[in-house]
Amino acid sequence: MAGLRLGPLLRHIDWDTGDAATVWVETDRPSNVQVRCADGAGGSVRTFQIAGHHYALVPVTGLTPGSTTAYEVLLDGVRVWPLPESRFPASTISTPAVAGPGRPAPGLRIGFGSCRQAAPSAGSRGPHGPDALDTLAGQLAADPEAVRPDLLLLLGDQVYADQLSAATRRWLAARRDLREPPGAQVADYEEYTRLYYESWLDPEIRWLLSTVPSLQMFDDHDVVDDWNTSASWLAEMRATPWWQERVLSGLMSYWVYQHLGNLSPAELAADKLYEAVRASPDGTDALRAFAAEADADPASVRWSYRRDFGRVRLLMVDTRAARVLAEDRRAMLDPAEQQWLRDNALEGHGGYDHLLVGSSLPWLMPPLIHDAEGWNAALCRGERGERWARIGEDLRRRSDLEHWAAFPASFAALSDLVEEVATGPRAPATVCVLSGDVHHAYVAEPLIPSTARVFQLTCSPVHNSIHTAVKLGFRLGWSKAGRWIGRLLAKHGRTGRPPVAWRRTGGPWFGNQLMTLGLSGRSARLKLDQARRSGKGARLVTVLDRDLTGG
Repeated sequence: MAGLRLGPLLRHIDWDTGDAATVWVETDRPSNVQVRCADGAGGSVRTFQIAGHHYALVPVTGLTPGSTTAYEVLLDGVRVWPLPESRFPASTISTPAVAGPGRPAPGLRIGFGSCRQAAPSAGSRGPHGPDALDTLAGQLAADPEAVRPDLLLLLGDQVYADQLSAATRRWLAARRDLREPPGAQVADYEEYTRLYYESWLDPEIRWLLSTVPSLQMFDDHDVVDDWNTSASWLAEMRATPWWQERVLSGLMSYWVYQHLGNLSPAELAADKLYEAVRASPDGTDALRAFAAEADADPASVRWSYRRDFGRVRLLMVDTRAARVLAEDRRAMLDPAEQQWLRDNALEGHGGYDHLLVGSSLPWLMPPLIHDAEGWNAALCRGERGERWARIGEDLRRRSDLEHWAAFPASFAALSDLVEEVATGPRAPATVCVLSGDVHHAYVAEPLIPSTARVFQLTCSPVHNSIHTAVKLGFRLGWSKAGRWIGRLLAKHGRTGRPPVAWRRTGGPWFGNQLMTLGLSGRSARLKLDQARRSGKGARLVTVLDRDLTGG
């Protein structure tokens, strides 16, 4: 009898019609997967196979707009979800009411953050403190009437291929000799699956992801720390005997576990790779060839995607694989990707109330760090000669100097685009760049003469920690002394002032945390909740609750 290995994960919800969704699962053998809803909606599909693993993305149709219905998962006609004697409420699919005459577009609540190390087993205390998503799940499960996010936006580092738990290291040691490269890091597709099992089989996370839709995007740790920092970094990695298998396995597993669920049913139907994988008894070779092409020619693949939720537009941007690394034309996004972002931001300008740009890496950073990254980029491209270029490359790698500011032309292009969208009578109410990565949370606002309110909203980590020295560095980065040091660096690098100025209007906050952006009409409200220990468990404590559009 077939069994459920992982999932279900509720992924895409159709906000145009309110009557369709997708549910992702992994099973332990080939099977027919059926999702059956209490209101009669449902769908079924046959699993496909990758590297000996079996998956399905089930299209669920016939849902009632504006409703919430419980669902169950069956394999070959046998119910496997909910789990027997589950302590959690039923998994449900909630659909938006469809806007129309006399019916305004429904509000949208987006919870977002990044950087989640797998939580320790129940009852144990790990080094990172309570997990914000675990804590959210526990509170929602305890109070079925509590308001849930309509969407979880997971902005990178969903798994850590290079920083493993003790349990996973023991599992790897039983599989291969950890004295051989890459050591105690994942090496192939099978080992990547272990990361997802460890992270998503956590009972609270498993239930949460089964009942709250999620959209996801990779960041560096999904492959390796500082992935695609520079051309010389990439050349050195490609010269190692283990890198090719690592990066191909990372891209393959990302496509299966994260990327497919980001796509709508229409996009899935038009996806030639998805069609080929499903049509084959074993789709491994087709997916591996795709990953190899994506690695060799990043412009051949688009990981970025757009989602419209009524009058809210979300553009999720790939800030890792789409980079141009040549020092003389260094860019966060290749030309086609930059044009995609611009086209989708401006298409129907005036037809949406809020523009959200999901970028794993923050656009607006602490000013000292911004200036340090711009200075470093100038050194690396030879502004101060070859000796300083070598010093700059070493600093870049040691200090993670590879955010938007480290790609000055891309920073300027994004700043110009944000200002263009946010200005004039057709401007939306808000333009928000949603980011993670930097292991603290803050709100920053650019000083531009915009019509819309413009924000950099950064939230990280969901479950991780930060060294005291780094925390002090971020605090210095926001300070007046930090700004003064930054100006000295800019003078040495001959970079001039950034094309836009900004100020911090919230934070910095440190801890395991989750931001929630509530959008209704042309109003926006932001909450930041931190996970704090409470007795033998944890609870979410609200440290910010702010109206973003009330003046």
